[in-house]
Amino acid sequence: MTREQALTEARLAAGKAKRLAEYAEGAAHSGEPSHYAKTNRFAEAGALWADTSRAYAQLAQALPETADTDTTEG
Repeated sequence: MTREQALTEARLAAGKAKRLAEYAEGAAHSGEPSHYAKTNRFAEAGALWADTSRAYAQLAQALPETADTDTTEG
């Protein structure tokens, strides 16, 4: 895995965490008991995706930057 791939995965996971946090917020503010019951599940899933994003970001930080290996002139 390259640094860029890890950063891409981190961004994707962060996007999922954000959406799940928005769902959790909506469910928490809902007047519907069935929606309110989903708040914790959305929040827990969002926290897992946030952890995943942080893990990929740390991996990206540990990976070397890829050098431009294309030495051809065009």
